[in-house]
Amino acid sequence: MGELPPHEDLSPSGARDAAGFIAAMRRLKERSGLTFRELEERAARRGDVLARSTLADVLRRTSLPRPEVLAAFVRACGDGERVDAWLDARDRLAAARPAAEPGPAHGLGPETAPARDPGTGDPPRTGTAETARPRRRPGARTVAGAITLTVAVLAPVAWALLPDGSGVPDGPVSSAAPSLTPAGGWVTIRPARTPELCVTDGRDRAGAYGSAVAVQLPCARATVPRTYLEPTGEGLYRIQWHHPQHGKGCLTVMGADQIKGMLEPRRDCAQGTLFRLEPAAGAFRLRPSTGAGCVGIAGDDTTAGAEAIEERCTGAADQRFLIRAG
Repeated sequence: MGELPPHEDLSPSGARDAAGFIAAMRRLKERSGLTFRELEERAARRGDVLARSTLADVLRRTSLPRPEVLAAFVRACGDGERVDAWLDARDRLAAARPAAEPGPAHGLGPETAPARDPGTGDPPRTGTAETARPRRRPGARTVAGAITLTVAVLAPVAWALLPDGSGVPDGPVSSAAPSLTPAGGWVTIRPARTPELCVTDGRDRAGAYGSAVAVQLPCARATVPRTYLEPTGEGLYRIQWHHPQHGKGCLTVMGADQIKGMLEPRRDCAQGTLFRLEPAAGAFRLRPSTGAGCVGIAGDDTTAGAEAIEERCTGAADQRFLIRAG
């Protein structure tokens, strides 16, 4: 199926509540003429992640979908030129609803989730991430396909080969329980939903980049490199990776000339390597200091090998991380 013809215009701006918005999504799917499986496959060809089971669940309910799911769905349906209009309409409805009391977060054990709207499933709108409304849309940086990840030794080009003596810092380690200002030291960084996984070095699943990027892998396999959290003042931190062969690299968000939004270790620790850690539901949000986004897991994936990426801040569970002494 091609792009929707002009006379088939279906404006999401007319929706007055979440149920009306979902009804508009159902009509868009009907006009696309595509099955759930075809939509999933079409999204994958575009580099998006749109599981048919997730989409079927979204269209059965009357709560607003996550922004990245909505964006992938609209593009797959052939209405890609109006992704912004769909996201704006979703955000308008999400902002108009009151927030609910906090409840337990699935997969976080005794920790609690942020307050969520009973009609939209969204967290309350606080801070600058949502109000700034960055124009980079979700899904633009997700990686196609679930390709078996083969973890290789980091290429020297991705690591800092620092002089002897620059090496291993000393200092206190951060505690397992999050605080407003986590201490620095040797740590593991774990997605809060899957604490058995650690953010460590690997390769992007599409094989589009030759050097190391940050992925989530079983912590038992993530002993190298070691992760060091370096406080730099004013609530900012560097995330250092220390490799026994390749030295130290500081994580930074990659630019448009690489795989935009993914994280890699860089030799120059002075440029673009600062992150702000914000407490969030018993964990932390990682926010690059140079942008308005948050670090999350590509495609909201919980499987080993999924990449860490900078994306629009949504308050979703994939954007919360545990920082434990390690």
